[in-house]
Amino acid sequence: MQMTFRWYGEGNDSVTLEQIKQIPGVKGIVWALHDKQPGEVWEATEITKVQKQLEPYGFNMEVVESVNVHDDIKIGLPSRDQYIENYKQTLRNLSQFGVKVVCYNFMPVFDWTRTDLFHPVGDGSTTMYYEKDKIFEDPEKMASYILEESGDLTMPGWEPERMAKLTELFEAYKPVTREKLWDNLKYFLEAIISTCRECGIKMAIHPDDPPWDIFGLPRLLVDDKSIGRFLAMVDDPYNCLTLCSGSLSSNPTNHIADIVRKYCNRIVFAHIRNVKHFPNGDFMEVSHRDCEGNTGVLDIIKAYHDCGYEGYIRPDHGRHIWNEKCRPGYGLYDRALGIMYILGAWEMLNKEKEH
Repeated sequence: MQMTFRWYGEGNDSVTLEQIKQIPGVKGIVWALHDKQPGEVWEATEITKVQKQLEPYGFNMEVVESVNVHDDIKIGLPSRDQYIENYKQTLRNLSQFGVKVVCYNFMPVFDWTRTDLFHPVGDGSTTMYYEKDKIFEDPEKMASYILEESGDLTMPGWEPERMAKLTELFEAYKPVTREKLWDNLKYFLEAIISTCRECGIKMAIHPDDPPWDIFGLPRLLVDDKSIGRFLAMVDDPYNCLTLCSGSLSSNPTNHIADIVRKYCNRIVFAHIRNVKHFPNGDFMEVSHRDCEGNTGVLDIIKAYHDCGYEGYIRPDHGRHIWNEKCRPGYGLYDRALGIMYILGAWEMLNKEKEH
């Protein structure tokens, strides 16, 4: 298991590389070019800038999250072929810098959805919260709220440029049924998989967050069955998973440790996040400590350990604690605590195995 930490880049993240370096066990930075629009080629000169930022701290840059997929590919428009060619060129450019995994998603319009980014927990901290009754309101109102709360920071999936075209996007997605979206995902993967083999880069799809339809838009990667369909659809070792425990466990019927054991050989990137459910269907994100949520964090860690998992892992969303002013879900302190919790459990399992 290789511990990593997601970082949004200089000027776009309250957390610094110097701070991340002081977290024991972190070997790599999960990065991206967040100023690039979906469909644009990531040029080598731009990637070099990130490489030079990471080098003094000894971090690898082997995992990218995300190279966003253009909406024309998801919708299945004729223009998708040019955007796919651009995507393939980006993969070739990334391979020059030792990138081995690209995390991406295939969610229509919204990459993730929460109704409150700074919900009070009761102990002085705040967290991200999903109140299902608010989802039935105007999506433009929700987009305005997300953009306002994020301030000057770029929120992946909620870029102002895309949100300004929200009405247009919803109109474009109207003909896209669930099966059509599956077809478009297959078309995309079949088109790029030979380039992935050529570059040695594994594509790792992220489950939909949360794992159910929102605003009438279909979601695909939502449970064990859909994951199985996805992997069989393009049955290739370069077609892989980013297994996000928090996204999938937002639906309490999903048992994440079982999913890990079933598909471990195709999981190349693991996100560990803990979610607490409420009887009415709402949920909130809590600390990584197993007993504070319903995700089964310790069972998940044990599942990875039992499977001999050697891929990349990172703590996912954390709370905002100790008055930290940070990007929603991506502060320094609670994610650092999460890393120590995960590593502590892992080392204990190592000791048990030795005896």
